[in-house]
Amino acid sequence: MKNNISELANVLNVNLGLEKCVAYRVLSERGRKIYFPHKGILGQSAEARGMEINATIGTAFEEDGTPLALPTVQKSFAMPEKVVQAAFLYQPSFGKAQLRKKWGEKLLQKNKSLAGVKFSEPVVTSALTHALSVSASLFINPGDTVIIPDLYWDNYDLIFCESYGANIKTFNTFVNGKFDVASLAKAMDTGNGKKIVLLNFPNNPTGYTVTNGEAKEICELLTSCAERGSDVVALLDDAYFGLVYENGIYEESLFGLLATAHQNLLAVKMDGPTKEDYVWGFRVGFITFAFKDASDIQLKALEDKAAGVVRATISNAASPSQEILFNVYSSESYESEKQTKYNTLKTRYEKIKEVLAAHKEYAESFSAMPFNSGYFMCVKINGAEPEAVRQECLKNGLGVIMLSGLIRIAFSAVPLNKIEELFERLHKAVKNCRD
Repeated sequence: MKNNISELANVLNVNLGLEKCVAYRVLSERGRKIYFPHKGILGQSAEARGMEINATIGTAFEEDGTPLALPTVQKSFAMPEKVVQAAFLYQPSFGKAQLRKKWGEKLLQKNKSLAGVKFSEPVVTSALTHALSVSASLFINPGDTVIIPDLYWDNYDLIFCESYGANIKTFNTFVNGKFDVASLAKAMDTGNGKKIVLLNFPNNPTGYTVTNGEAKEICELLTSCAERGSDVVALLDDAYFGLVYENGIYEESLFGLLATAHQNLLAVKMDGPTKEDYVWGFRVGFITFAFKDASDIQLKALEDKAAGVVRATISNAASPSQEILFNVYSSESYESEKQTKYNTLKTRYEKIKEVLAAHKEYAESFSAMPFNSGYFMCVKINGAEPEAVRQECLKNGLGVIMLSGLIRIAFSAVPLNKIEELFERLHKAVKNCRD
């Protein structure tokens, strides 16, 4: 639960002078709870800056250390004069109209289950974090509960709890190497009433995407809950969409399954090019809505409400990024370039599987959590404190993240020829901490 003001927020409040200072007195309850997570992923990544092997942050690099960027995106910085001029102008709070339409078309291309399904036109946000905040503004009241897996991105605490006053209720992510659908069902079994569920696949931090069977079970579970009279809000964080590396894994968004599941179930898809198209600094995202038998007027109303939140918070998302992306998505070489970058990440994933299979001794120090997709994997440390292991790794030129009692490894940021050494150093760090 996240009801009380955190220690980090309290320090900031004391620094302001509490009631003696007008700046403190005029803060809202949300303002008094907000803080910057210096000890979270960002702080740990800062500590790892300059490490020989840095597997902390969710970006991706080429083997030579340059950003894993699509050539078309790079070329787009030398844009035609007409595009350059447009990049200087404001975009609507809804986002660039042509880009919204193009992203909607891409949703259909990437999710065959959306064929014939009516959904809203995507509204442009300032990347996915802002889309999550928009959804919280629209659907979360102080005291509401958000149900999420117990292995989750730590920014959810800031967004939902500290900023919007919600409580987080977790369920067990894995059981016997599989997604624990039964634990999700138990978390939702609290009688009728509004239910807010957030699902993130590929998952950050674990790099896990549900199987085809698990996706079906989740859809049936949420639909059953709606049928029993609950209003269900399914928040879908699809930040790492499309990066699936194994057969039998659900390759589409759950949005397609849930969009027409039940009149009492609202599906909210939050996605964008940040991780999908390797443009982390562009800060463009999308939020899209659907529910069974939705009319055009109803969907437009949701678009209006989302755009209203955008207007109230940032006015509109950055125009240059939107112009570049629309230009990229219109390129004939976009799909082939994207496949090449996907292959780079999949090769690293396969190398990790190979290394772990070849070094059975690593099981003495750590065990890999289920992973099959995305930018990350996690390991459970055996016989040592994860934070102590992280600190020991830093001493030996290796940066990793400690999150939810696990060590998270961003293999997206590690060159292929450093992956074996990464695990050697991690193994050594664990042994040193035990000695």
